[in-house]
Amino acid sequence: MVGGGQAGLAMSHQLSRAGVDHVVLEAESVTGASWARRWDSLRLFTPAGYSALPGMPFPGGVGSHPGKDEVARYLGSYADAFRLPIERNARVVLLRRKDGLFRLETPSRAYDARRVVVATGAFGSPWTPPVATRVASNVAQLHADRYRGPRDVPPGRVVVVGAGNTGCQLALELARASREVILAGRSIRALPQRLLGRDLFWWLDQTGLVRVPADSALGRLLRANDPVIGTTSRMLRRAGVARAGRVIAADDDGLVFDDGARVAADAVIWATGYRHDDRWIHVPGALDETGALLLDGLDTPVPGLHAVGRPWQRTRGSALIGFVGVDASELTARIVRTHPVGASSESTSGTQVVGDEVARER
Repeated sequence: MVGGGQAGLAMSHQLSRAGVDHVVLEAESVTGASWARRWDSLRLFTPAGYSALPGMPFPGGVGSHPGKDEVARYLGSYADAFRLPIERNARVVLLRRKDGLFRLETPSRAYDARRVVVATGAFGSPWTPPVATRVASNVAQLHADRYRGPRDVPPGRVVVVGAGNTGCQLALELARASREVILAGRSIRALPQRLLGRDLFWWLDQTGLVRVPADSALGRLLRANDPVIGTTSRMLRRAGVARAGRVIAADDDGLVFDDGARVAADAVIWATGYRHDDRWIHVPGALDETGALLLDGLDTPVPGLHAVGRPWQRTRGSALIGFVGVDASELTARIVRTHPVGASSESTSGTQVVGDEVARER
């Protein structure tokens, strides 16, 4: 497995239970590092009761919403509790075919495997639109991935670009810290965290919406209208957050919006999401023209090359910590059906051969 985050851990747990020989290649020195690096006030919008990996409840009250450090600690405890076969500081820099096997190369060693599971996380690499290069040089810019708190943003007017969950949360936090904030981007429907006395994810679970297949008509509709959760328009207005349209241009005089308005900013936070960059995979037919894995559910067009843990990969829950175990269980069952447990591997010169899988988080 390539990646030891929540998807890689869930997959490793299921493979271990099935008796499948595997190793998890994790780029970081500690489990949960990607969560620990997120902004200080981040909390899951899934309650603890819906945030557990297979076989180990999330600690705390089932209705509480864990912070990012609690998630990082939980992932570390999970890896330790099940003694998962994780090799840390093992960033995979190249995946290719060699002699009928997959060859995975890290800076210190190489591995051969019959199967590879890519579990490099839900987010990929931070992405900013091309217009960011035209923002005036005296305007501070940072991607939301590098934001930790209001202290990271210089004084003055802040424009948060991107009105999804992250953008709304950062705009609200900055406004509550007495900053002048403009939230730019198309309006996205917002849902409160609780409805009729129940957490939103109780309703999503009970109605089955979190498990609707991504390729179904309803799944495509839900994906196209994925809501902001917990940060409502009313909350933003009451905090003093101003709204603007999409940013379409920028110059020394400010940002230009799709309605023709222009605003001078002192700082811009790009809450514009992530893009998967899988160009470390040098396997013919595995990637699309943007460098991302081609996926049909859990499979790629390349036999033996799989992925788990990406947004809307099979369902709304595919990238969520409390639901990724469903996909991990399904993929494990497929692997066991198509390759007998305990099948041996042949060594190659100077290379450790891994039974079936390898997973990592870059």
